[in-house]
Amino acid sequence: MEEKLTDEFTAERNRIPLKRLGTAFVTFQDERMTAVIIQDCSRPRCRRAPQQSSVTPILHSHQWGVRYAPAPNDVIWENLAVSGPVWWVRLVALNLALFILLFFLTTPAVVVSTMDRFNVTHPVESLQNPVITQFLPTLLLWMFSVCLPFLVYYSAFLECHWTRSNENQLTMHKCYLFLVFMVIILPSLGLTSLDLFFRWLFDIHFLDSANLKFQCVFLPNNGAFFVNYVITASLIGTAMELLRIPGLTVYATRLCLAKSVPERLHVKRSQAYEFQFGLEYAWTTCVFSVVMTYSITCPIIAPFGLLYLLLKHMTDRYNIYYAYIPTKLSPSLHAAAARQLLAAPILCIFWLLFFSVLRLGSTHPVTLFTFASLLCCLLFSIFGLCLRKLRPKRPSSYQMSEQGEGIIQDTESSSISSTQQSTVFVATVLQEHELSPLASPAHLSYGALETRADSPTETSEAENLQDTYVKGTCSSEERSP
Repeated sequence: MEEKLTDEFTAERNRIPLKRLGTAFVTFQDERMTAVIIQDCSRPRCRRAPQQSSVTPILHSHQWGVRYAPAPNDVIWENLAVSGPVWWVRLVALNLALFILLFFLTTPAVVVSTMDRFNVTHPVESLQNPVITQFLPTLLLWMFSVCLPFLVYYSAFLECHWTRSNENQLTMHKCYLFLVFMVIILPSLGLTSLDLFFRWLFDIHFLDSANLKFQCVFLPNNGAFFVNYVITASLIGTAMELLRIPGLTVYATRLCLAKSVPERLHVKRSQAYEFQFGLEYAWTTCVFSVVMTYSITCPIIAPFGLLYLLLKHMTDRYNIYYAYIPTKLSPSLHAAAARQLLAAPILCIFWLLFFSVLRLGSTHPVTLFTFASLLCCLLFSIFGLCLRKLRPKRPSSYQMSEQGEGIIQDTESSSISSTQQSTVFVATVLQEHELSPLASPAHLSYGALETRADSPTETSEAENLQDTYVKGTCSSEERSP
């Protein structure tokens, strides 16, 4: 069995050079030379002819796409094989299927209305407890707003992005749009799904047959609903992030399903994972948008929004330091999250305009001033976006600091000997692996705050496993002629 697997591994390794990806990573001596190559090989703009050379007709360098390479730890090497039209077809198909699914299963109001149809919450409402009856709808909204975005979150893994930064950034934008529709727009308008929203938006005969009371949109009860939502996200949401019950459940399940000693050791040493910046940014900016949207029509929501930001900051700082694997992503992800926050004041002005139209009329001076302010904000946002697109791309300080050291290491290759260091980066899959068993390093136990040595049980399991491996090797050598 071992010889068969070794032969398959060797055959697959020999086929790797034959699989052309059409992508190459080139290392230069300094940043000045890199900037010159980027300028010469970049695509022409404004009818500017690209730099020509004697080998341009042979290499077709005018068709190249050249840009700064991401950090080595940021590249998802196994996804580089998916490129070209296959990647675009995969992206469009996944997002189209996701949109169709979310079109009919959009908001928690769909699930809550179904529960009310079968009188699921009737025993709770019969208790006549104002605390339970007031916080039960917001608790359900928070629970489903946490669960439903995981459909968007896991779809990003199937899209096969080349870098973790792009994967997290696309997840952040998609989850934020979904959460804004699910938590803010549709519940505020009294709608239950995107189906009803688009029918109200584009069907001219829908309002004649439907009964939508938009005068009830900005009543105090509606603001109280979102205040309760922010309180629930502040107290229960941050507490659940500290407990990390989903991670503990997955860890216990994997440990129970392990069938051998090596598999149990692997589960124990790989229980930690990276902090998902994209998903956490989406949830944080969504709650911030809720607070900003209702900060004028319902000012009592502002102190609870500050409470959420403080608790969220302390919770994420603790989890990043002690619970998750250190990860370094592109600074463009954090800059995109900061730019995404600009949608919150725009939503606030839009909600104020909607409130003024319903309560004061469309010709009132306050309504006209709010409409002009909204147009100015939209124009400045679009103008700033165009300026950022026209700005020439530069390598980030994180990439430059790594290149300046002269030695680039891949932190994922924990089982590779580090005695030979080279100034040229070599991916993990192309390096020579040591097939002999190595001593397992100390690892963090689940929920521990500091590094400790392996427990006696794990140490004995590892020793027994190594003894078995050595005995099996010796016996095979004795049988060989």
